[in-house]
Amino acid sequence: MMPTVKVATTSDEARVVSIMVLAFSADPVVRWVWPDPLQYATHFPSFVKAFGGKAFAVGSAYYVDDYAGAALWLPPDIHFDEEAVVAVFQATVSEEIQQAGFGVFEQMAKYHPAEPHWYLPVLGVDPSRHGKGLGSALMKYVLDQCDRDNKPAYLESSNPRNIPFYKRHGFEILGTIPAGKSLSVFPMLRKPRR
Repeated sequence: MMPTVKVATTSDEARVVSIMVLAFSADPVVRWVWPDPLQYATHFPSFVKAFGGKAFAVGSAYYVDDYAGAALWLPPDIHFDEEAVVAVFQATVSEEIQQAGFGVFEQMAKYHPAEPHWYLPVLGVDPSRHGKGLGSALMKYVLDQCDRDNKPAYLESSNPRNIPFYKRHGFEILGTIPAGKSLSVFPMLRKPRR
């Protein structure tokens, strides 16, 4: 049985952000940015809100199974809060990582589709609940809408272990963006299916 996807509102924001903190705790790129556990736990929530927080305001933040998984999708023509992301980086990471991180964001921008598309800044599932279809339910919920509206979906995977999951949902790798010491971010696109 497929988990039920629910729309998250601003009253759900703290719980959704908390699941992202759990889900990204072993993400190689995120932990390169915030390697210290206390730094990570303190500052990553602000990054999630800056990067995907607009989803709460526009009704495209979703969660499943008592917040065991969540996704912050940005619909066509809604963009993440670039100024807030810059502010989080400037306030929380070393200058060396800031410069490298801003370079990664510049490269990411080059891969974003020019046409209207759905963008997935963050999707996360509690590691203790992996393999139960929660991530797939969160993907399918929006990808079905992409197909109905004939819109592509785009994301960047910061963890190579997640690439097979995204490929199962129809995403293809567009390139590789170097990030830190032997780390990469993978921009991925899914064309709508008819």
